[in-house]
Amino acid sequence: MGLTRKRDLAAAVAAAAIAGYLLMYVVYRVFPPITVWTGMSLLGVAVALAGWAFLVRARIRDGRIGVGAGRLHPLAVARSVVIAKASAWMGSVVLGWWLAVVIYLLPRRGSLRVAAEDTAGAVIAALCALALVVAALWLQYCCTSPDDSAPEADPAPG
Repeated sequence: MGLTRKRDLAAAVAAAAIAGYLLMYVVYRVFPPITVWTGMSLLGVAVALAGWAFLVRARIRDGRIGVGAGRLHPLAVARSVVIAKASAWMGSVVLGWWLAVVIYLLPRRGSLRVAAEDTAGAVIAALCALALVVAALWLQYCCTSPDDSAPEADPAPG
C-alpha cells in the first residue's frame, strides 16, 4: 500500500467542488444556515489525527515497535495508515464541498443577506476540512519507517 498521492486528492477536491457548486445552485434556497460551528467537528478529528501522528512518529523513532509493554504493535501502525488514507480521501471530498459553497456564496454576499451570513461559516468549515486532509497526510507520513542514515553494505554478487 503506497502513500496517497496529492494529485489524486486534488482531483477529488475538484470533482466534489464542481458537483457541490451545481448542487448549491439548485438547493441553496432550502439550505440550512451555516454557522461558524458547522465544520468544527472536522477540526476535532484533525487534532486527534495529528496527536496520534506525533505519538506514532515518536515511538517509531525510539524503536518502540513490536510486541510488549509500552510498544506500538505493527498492526496498530497498519491500521493507522488505513485510517489516515480514509481520512485524507474523506477530507478532500468535504473540502471540495465547502470550497463549492464558498465559491457560490462569495459573489452573492452583496445581494443576499443570508449568503453574507453563511460565508464565514463556510470558510471556517473549508479550513477545518483542509486541516483534516493535512493531518491525515501527516499521520500517513509518520507511519513510514525512518530512513537509515547509513546505507547497508550490499552483499557481493555471486
